[in-house]
Amino acid sequence: MKNPADIKKTNAMRILENLGIAYEVRTYEWDEDHIDAMHAAENLGIDPQEVCKTIILRNQDNQLFVFCVPAPCGISLKKARAATGSRSIDLIKSDELRPLTGYIRGGCSPLGMIHTYPTFIEETVQLLPMVSVSAGLRGVQLLLSPLDLAVAAGAVFADIV
Repeated sequence: MKNPADIKKTNAMRILENLGIAYEVRTYEWDEDHIDAMHAAENLGIDPQEVCKTIILRNQDNQLFVFCVPAPCGISLKKARAATGSRSIDLIKSDELRPLTGYIRGGCSPLGMIHTYPTFIEETVQLLPMVSVSAGLRGVQLLLSPLDLAVAAGAVFADIV
């Protein structure tokens, strides 16, 4: 496991610092078979409900949306359509992730993407004292207040699981 002090600053970290938002960096061991949010929660000893995965969906008009949901939860496409006002919405292909966000699977942060997309955080997350999201690198997580995450990501809370 890497020492958090040895991690290069990511775009996500720079955004939080520029906004004066406090955060903690935590690192964990990963491999190609274990890059999901549940693995991150287990290795960090954090309640999986407090670790959010980042999901990118595209609607019928080719608009992209970012969703943050707790690790054990799946996103409801019906609720995602309602939240975005879309007629149809689907997961982007994994080979599209890097060109559209600048991130790779297992290291996709809701902060610091190469483009700004409308972002939604599962509404129950705002009840937690802290939440963990990817820092933009595999094996590196940021811990911060869910309300601060919403501010930094320009996100809204919505019922999406």
